[in-house]
Amino acid sequence: MMMKYSTLGKIGPRVSKIGLGLAALGRPGYINLGHAEDLKSNYNTGAMQWHACQMLDLAWSLGIRYFDAARSYGKAEAFLGAWLESKKQMVELPFVASKWGYTYTANWQVNAKVHEIKDHSLVVLQKQVLETRQSLGKNPDLYQIHSATLESKVLENTQVLRRLAQLKARGVKIGLSLSGIDQAVTLEKALAIEIEGVRLFDVVQATFNLLEKSVAPALTMAHNEGLGVVVKEALANGRLTFRNTDVHLKPEWQLLKTQADRLNTTVDALALAYVLKQPFVNVVLSGAANPEHLKSNLTALDVVWDEEASEILNPLVQIPEDYWAARKQMDWN
Repeated sequence: MMMKYSTLGKIGPRVSKIGLGLAALGRPGYINLGHAEDLKSNYNTGAMQWHACQMLDLAWSLGIRYFDAARSYGKAEAFLGAWLESKKQMVELPFVASKWGYTYTANWQVNAKVHEIKDHSLVVLQKQVLETRQSLGKNPDLYQIHSATLESKVLENTQVLRRLAQLKARGVKIGLSLSGIDQAVTLEKALAIEIEGVRLFDVVQATFNLLEKSVAPALTMAHNEGLGVVVKEALANGRLTFRNTDVHLKPEWQLLKTQADRLNTTVDALALAYVLKQPFVNVVLSGAANPEHLKSNLTALDVVWDEEASEILNPLVQIPEDYWAARKQMDWN
């Protein structure tokens, strides 16, 4: 496996085609299938920081240069910041993205009633941008609205948009991540936002995978207009891996294993290869929380996706309402 690289947007920096997302590495509880197993149910803060830094070291050695965190990912920013401090003599610098808009509320408990609270107000932005700088030891290279939606009205909040424009003027790229059935509509609204004649958003991060393809036309439009496109949840929080029991039990899901065997790869690498082949995608995030899974994910770079795989696996696609309803039912573990 040899890492491949991409330009993040029309005039963006050079980044690795696969990035490492820290959603599953910064907190004890997350919805990925098998998360407890990945962490060996050891939720001691020091142990989790050590594990996260080991994963970051491995990712770096494998050529990953894009790292994605968020204020709501527990201590992900702090873990990443500590790792960056230990590597400050690196000649090559990583690209660091983070997000604001959710506050972590689980208090390091896996079975918390509420894991995070969403608030896209100016007060939260002002507070969290300072916390992000402190945790990372620097400004992020990219700061994103976390799960921007029409309902939160963040794209109509002039004060928030102008504050983000101020960050942009200081060299921070501005982005938004998307979730839910209205990803495409939200993105189209975001593309129209300009502050003093300058488009505000540089990057969009969206959910796109073999099951949820509805945002593809909007992402293509964003890519064509010069935005960087980052894909999250390419493995559908583990549903597109061997950990999904449906892959072993249901005929339509077994098609994944059949095609993976035909192309001499794993189910997770096959699913990632589908996303990597899309012309509008710059970066695909791996959410791996153990070394073997990360190594398996990166073999996707060598998979030669073909028309047979597209045709055979197309029936797996779900309508957005069904996809997001199933995601909502996933257990924190």
